[in-house]
Amino acid sequence: MEESQAGGEQGSSPPPVKRLRLWTGKGKAKGKRAGPAEEGEKRYVPPPKKRNPGVSFGQSHFAETSYYFEGGLRKVRPYYFDFQTYCKGRWVGESLLHVFGTEFRAQPLEYYRAAAQAGRLRLNEQPVRDLGVILKNNDFIRNTVHRHEPPVTAQAIEFLEENDEVVVVDKPSSLPVHPCGRFRHNTVIFILGKEHNLKELHTIHRLDRLTSGVLMFAKSAEVSKRIDEQVRQRQLEKEYVCRVLGEFPENEVTCEEPILVVSYKVGVCRVDPKGKVCKTVFRRLSYNGKTSVVKCFPYTGRTHQIRVHLQFLGHPIVNDPIYNTDAWGPKKGKGGHINKTDDELLRALVEEHLSKQSLGILDVAEEDLKPIVGDRVQEAVLDTAVNVSSGTREEFAGGEKSRISACSQNSVPQAELHKTESGETCSNESWGEKDPLCGECKIVRPDPSPKDLVMYLHALRYKGAEFEYCSKMPAWAQDDWEET
Repeated sequence: MEESQAGGEQGSSPPPVKRLRLWTGKGKAKGKRAGPAEEGEKRYVPPPKKRNPGVSFGQSHFAETSYYFEGGLRKVRPYYFDFQTYCKGRWVGESLLHVFGTEFRAQPLEYYRAAAQAGRLRLNEQPVRDLGVILKNNDFIRNTVHRHEPPVTAQAIEFLEENDEVVVVDKPSSLPVHPCGRFRHNTVIFILGKEHNLKELHTIHRLDRLTSGVLMFAKSAEVSKRIDEQVRQRQLEKEYVCRVLGEFPENEVTCEEPILVVSYKVGVCRVDPKGKVCKTVFRRLSYNGKTSVVKCFPYTGRTHQIRVHLQFLGHPIVNDPIYNTDAWGPKKGKGGHINKTDDELLRALVEEHLSKQSLGILDVAEEDLKPIVGDRVQEAVLDTAVNVSSGTREEFAGGEKSRISACSQNSVPQAELHKTESGETCSNESWGEKDPLCGECKIVRPDPSPKDLVMYLHALRYKGAEFEYCSKMPAWAQDDWEET
């Protein structure tokens, strides 16, 4: 069960009962088998627990694992983590095995059977061994997985301001702001909590993972709402700097092309008349004969707005892994000329990164890429691996059935749970860094170069009605900078 599918970091809220057509077992429901459902009726389902709104992280979350530093990178030791969700309306009356087989395809069914035998699957906090159990409304599902996070730059987070109301930092490139996708501990929120004891922070705005610069957090919901009101009233001034290909015009350039999201999972947008209205103003600072340094003033906050508008103008960011690629065609999307359908564009983009062995830069789970390029994703992972355990290629080719089947024969650690002071259920930390059910443990992925984790886009200044925070101009934006 993956995080995006399982309803997010804290588990999804229970679905409203009145919106569901529940089958009481009196008579046969269309398309359902009466026997198992009738048995499911006898099973008690506790009422859903009230959950605090928003994302909140405490010491039990920060203690899940630890960091180490190597080769200019911040790394996270593999750890066990619980994905959790309440039963969705469309799952009611279906077996747990059916749900895993149709909605959570990251692993073969053999994996979930073995995980159940190891006590890693829990229904309403009770280990569930029989995946044939029929799901009911408000069932709470918890799936313990062995989690591996990608490395990020080892560059320290610099503080620009900390007072009773806000925390403002200079975010390094490669760090996501908050847990998402494969990232959890290697995020700004977790590093601030683990290393600086700054907890319960409220995100005021976000930066793309590869974008560096000014990042603001509020220390209370009241402060967050006050600044958010300034954002809605367009009182927040934002200033970015970037380095782009070619000679950018000397005169001020305004781009108001609407932007449409092509894929939320892959994280790709493009200019399209059906997109959302947006506006960015650009001013050139310098030109070195090959590339230009440009200041950017986004008046709206659309996803990838600056990057997409620069691509449209024919001056994409020098090392943008999405919008400065050949997948967009000979002109790389200049003027909105792509001549591809959205599906063709996504396929071309993924295949280009496959050929460059740089798929990890897209920050997309491999199971989300399977519908685009099929099993070539797994083949590419094995081809680029530094070290592959014996038999791993055959296991991947056969759906890992042989390995998982062997692991399920009393060789998988049982999940030992304990309650925290807040009442949360956590996994035993003594399991270690290797897990016999985890395919990722059998592969050693090559480390990215710290240079590959930097994109030349930086949030330079944020100014509101009562504040102004600025960061230093990055080295790559200096007039005398030369790319090595």
